[in-house]
Amino acid sequence: MLYRNDRHGEPISVLGFGCMRFTRKGGGIDTDKAGKEIMHAYEKGVNYFDTAYLYQGSEAALGEILEKYGIRKNVNIATKLPQYMVKSASAIERYFNEELSRLRTDYIDYYLMHHMTDLGQWESLKRLGIEKWAEEKKKSGQIRNIGFSYHGGTEEFLKILDAYDWDFCQIQYNYMDVDTQAGEKGLKAAYEKGIPVIIMEPLRGGKLVDMLPKKAKQLIADSGIGRSPAEIAFRWLWDQKEVTCVLSGMNSEEMVEQNCLTASEADAGCFTDKEREMVESIRGLIAETTKVGCTGCGYCMPCPKGVDIPAIFRCYNRMYSEDKASGRFEYVQSVTLRKEPSFATQCIECGKCEKHCPQNIPIREKLKEADKALRPLPQRIKIAAMRGFMLR
Repeated sequence: MLYRNDRHGEPISVLGFGCMRFTRKGGGIDTDKAGKEIMHAYEKGVNYFDTAYLYQGSEAALGEILEKYGIRKNVNIATKLPQYMVKSASAIERYFNEELSRLRTDYIDYYLMHHMTDLGQWESLKRLGIEKWAEEKKKSGQIRNIGFSYHGGTEEFLKILDAYDWDFCQIQYNYMDVDTQAGEKGLKAAYEKGIPVIIMEPLRGGKLVDMLPKKAKQLIADSGIGRSPAEIAFRWLWDQKEVTCVLSGMNSEEMVEQNCLTASEADAGCFTDKEREMVESIRGLIAETTKVGCTGCGYCMPCPKGVDIPAIFRCYNRMYSEDKASGRFEYVQSVTLRKEPSFATQCIECGKCEKHCPQNIPIREKLKEADKALRPLPQRIKIAAMRGFMLR
C-alpha cells in the first residue's frame, strides 16, 4: 500500500474504504461479511474508513467491527455532520455525540460537513457557531481534522475553500468529471492551499466499469494494456499528485484484493501515454451519447435568476451516458437540495447565458428539454417532499 500525507504529516493510505455500500442482509448490514472485507483491507494497509450519519446502519456497523477486531486506534475514521438537517447550535452537538456512540469511539479523525453545495450552507452553520464548536472539539482531541464533502459547482467550491482554514476536503472526481462539480480546477486549488483532497465516486458508482459504452469496453479489451476499466480509472487518479486518497465502496474480498494491488503500485506519474490516449478515446465514446454539448466551463453563469445551467445539463447528459436513474439522482443531490432553488423553471429567457456560451448552445431551449426529462411528475413530487423535509 502506498501512502500520502495529510495536512499534519500523518500518512493516509491512497486507497480508502467507502462504507456506504456495505452488503445488506435481512434488512440490516451483514457485519460478518463487512468485517472480513474491512480486515482484509486493513491487513493490506488501508487505514482510512469513510462513513456518514445518513448512511443507514453504516456508522454502527463500522464501530462494531473496529471494536470487535480491536483496531480502532490503528485506523482513521471519517464521518460527517448532516449539515442540511442542522437547525440549531444544540443540534450540532447532538448529532456529533450520536455519531460517537454509533462508532463506539471518543474521537473522530476526519470530520466533514456533509454534502455542501454552496457557500450559503457554510454561512448558516457559522451563524450557529460552528467555527467555535470545531475549534473546541479540536482542542479537546474529539476531532482531529475538520473538512467538508462537496457536490456543487466549481465556483461555489472555491468560495467554500476560502471561507475557513480547512484540514481537508472531499470531492467527486474521475476522468469524466474533470470539468464538473469541483473538477480539476477545484482539486488543484485545494492542493495549492495545502489542503488534502479525498476522492469519492472514482468509478461514478461503478458506471465507469459496468455501464461503459460497449465500444469503450471493446477498446479496453483490444488495447493490449492488460488492465481492467476499474484499474484504469484508479490509476488515472493516483497519477495526479494532488489526489491524497481515493475511496472505493468495496463489498467483496476479491474487490479489496484487486484494488489494494492496484494501490500498491500506482503513484504520481504512473499513467502511461497509451493509457492517457485510451482515456481520451473513452471520453469521446461516452460523449457520443451526450444530449447537450456543455463542457461545464461556466461562461453562462451566473444566471440572474439563480439557474445552475452547467449542473442541469450535466445531470441531463448523465441520464443518457449512464442511465436515467443516475442522472435524476445526481440532479437531486447537486441541484434540488440547495437552500436557494436553482431549477430550470426559474429561467425568464433573457438570453444572457447564450451570448456568452463558447459552444453556442441554445440554452433556453435545452433547459426546457432537460427539465422535462429530469423532473417528470413523480420526480417533482419527490423533490418537493425532500426539500420540505431537509430544508425546512
